Amino acid sequence: MKWLDKLRTKLNPAQPEIYSDYGETQPTTINEYSVIQAYERFPIVNRCTNLISDSTAAITYDVKNTVKGGGVVSIRPDKLNTLINFKPNEFQSADLFKRRLILDLLLEGNYFIYYDGRYLYHLPASKVEIIVDKNTYINHYTYDNKKFFPDEIIWGQDNSSRTIFRGDSRLKAILSTINVLGTMLDYHLNFFNNNAIPGLIIKVPEMLSPKLKARTIEQWSIQYRPSSGGKRPMILDGGMSLENLGHTDQRQLDFNESIATYESTIAKAMGVPEVLLTSGNNANISPNQKLFYHNTVMPICDKISNSLEQFFGFDIKPVYSNVPALKNDLKEISEYYTSLVNNGIMTGAEAREALRLEELDDESLNKIRIPANIAGSAAPGSSGTENEGAKPNKKEE
Repeated sequence: MKWLDKLRTKLNPAQPEIYSDYGETQPTTINEYSVIQAYERFPIVNRCTNLISDSTAAITYDVKNTVKGGGVVSIRPDKLNTLINFKPNEFQSADLFKRRLILDLLLEGNYFIYYDGRYLYHLPASKVEIIVDKNTYINHYTYDNKKFFPDEIIWGQDNSSRTIFRGDSRLKAILSTINVLGTMLDYHLNFFNNNAIPGLIIKVPEMLSPKLKARTIEQWSIQYRPSSGGKRPMILDGGMSLENLGHTDQRQLDFNESIATYESTIAKAMGVPEVLLTSGNNANISPNQKLFYHNTVMPICDKISNSLEQFFGFDIKPVYSNVPALKNDLKEISEYYTSLVNNGIMTGAEAREALRLEELDDESLNKIRIPANIAGSAAPGSSGTENEGAKPNKKEE
């Protein structure tokens, strides 16, 4: 049992206390109904979520033969590349599979992938419970009483301030803002559904009987029903007069400005520049697209690649070369490595490896290039340099 004693010396000694602090079971940390309702009901939430999900799912991943760690399972790199970028299983495309994972990450704060030794399958995160281990980290996962073990599950999570075992939804911090926006939209809708009348009161000099009062209100409602477009004027006799009770015009109620403010807050919290959802010009669209990819899309791609690396053990990185919004960045990166190679700081092979390009069987790529303008680098008899070796032979003059 020496191997067991050796394993025990590598375990986190604080794990039993962490287990006690956070509890054995880690269910979802947010009300599923609230999140689903927000996604389905509010256009701003739906648009931001789908924009992030679609943009992130379009990113492919480069799988290298390089082993970065032990990995949980054994698989060939070419097979892994097929699972990630083309065919995760017999029933889903890679795009659909990744979009479902990212939606889970955004709406629930976690994603779970089941690997059966051959294919990858998505487990809806809101139904997955994490069972914490008292000595290691994760004991197992459950989905509707079905048990899954750590060597079967690829798990990724967003940040959380309350637990280290489960991420929080990005909507959690703005649920109160979403609820206020919902209340405003409900009032806005009820204003018309309830046939709201522009704040008028009928003043009658003498008391009316309840029956006469009810009949007058009924006639007023029928003739001035906004939903039916009633515009026929009512004749007020017997000393009746009208008085305006308050502002009921939608512009005076400031609905548009208030709704726009709350929608802007939601977009910012989700990491989507507001200009991408409204309108812009060539001067501000491009930098905001880069901002969106750098601050929102790329961190999600890194989460996915890191969880895949930890599970399979291979070097896996996102590929951004096909993203139009990042073309200028790619040009700068290319110029950067070209400068390093031409100035003799790194070899061409090292630059290709950094750019995740295929290795070429060319010995010249493994040699450092010495720039011609460095003293002593030019061959004797060459011109255009000031070093001694470049001077012409005096005997030949």
